[in-house]
Amino acid sequence: MKFKSTLLSLALAGAATWAAAAPLEKTECIAPAKPGGGFDLTCKLAQGALMEGKYIADPMRITYMPGGIGAVAYNAIVAQRPGEDNTIVAFSGGSLLNLAQGKFGRYNENDVKWLAAIGADFGAIIVADSSPFKSLKDVIAAVKADPTKVVFGAGGTVGSQDWMKAALTAKAAGLNPKSMRFVAFEGGGEAITALQGGHVQVYSGDASEAQQQMKAGAKIRVLAVMSDKRLTGDLANVPTAKEQGSDIEWPIIRGFYMGPKVSDADFKTWSDTFKKMMATPAYDKLRAERGLFPFDLTGAEADAYVKQRVAAYRKLAEEFGLAVAK
Repeated sequence: MKFKSTLLSLALAGAATWAAAAPLEKTECIAPAKPGGGFDLTCKLAQGALMEGKYIADPMRITYMPGGIGAVAYNAIVAQRPGEDNTIVAFSGGSLLNLAQGKFGRYNENDVKWLAAIGADFGAIIVADSSPFKSLKDVIAAVKADPTKVVFGAGGTVGSQDWMKAALTAKAAGLNPKSMRFVAFEGGGEAITALQGGHVQVYSGDASEAQQQMKAGAKIRVLAVMSDKRLTGDLANVPTAKEQGSDIEWPIIRGFYMGPKVSDADFKTWSDTFKKMMATPAYDKLRAERGLFPFDLTGAEADAYVKQRVAAYRKLAEEFGLAVAK
């Protein structure tokens, strides 16, 4: 009897271990845009860190789901794949801004489970390497002189995070943001391609994204970062917008959410895994290599922060005369 009891205990322990590990098997990360942008970067950071730390046995699959600047992926997870315990979806501050404006349709910030914030980035003003603009002051002077000759490109439509950064730049030039010339792209990768091709003159993107694109050979330059102080690493020599006379800050968080019907136990498995992973020096190194800065939240803390940011973005959108979610 004692022998059988021991076998039963071992079997139950094995089953419990398998159950706890199940959410981390055949994992998938959805990047809600085409390859090459910030969502892609976010998924690849998780992919690399989870594999390197041996939290998952098989490489995480990355699926690209462009459409509506995140809306297609959000709706798919909520309506069609709400209980997938091995799927995480990348989000950024821009996703939260879109939620604040009701751009994800009938769903809002309360319709998914916010898993983690894994790092912070900052807005940046980016130009092609061949651009005559050498500073943010040059851009603002050109916009003041003739706003029709400076075309801003961004990953997102009017009211998106990139549009907000461009709008704040136009505002710094004394213009009504709605009067600036603006071209929307599906993601940062497309915007940077257009910038290099001369189709737009300025890209109001993200610092880490620009850094990665430059490492990959993109012929672009960063004129300003929208942070409270200069960044470290490869962009240490780039002045802040404040240093150049424009009081503009735009911090960006990057992270993941899961479907609303993922069980609390499976969600906790993911949350605990991210918490352990982000506490390691190995993760710090991988995050720094992608130009992100420490900003680690999981579970309830991540959920509270996201909802606070959505409320703040809703207020900012109202100030710019944009529609907001009620």
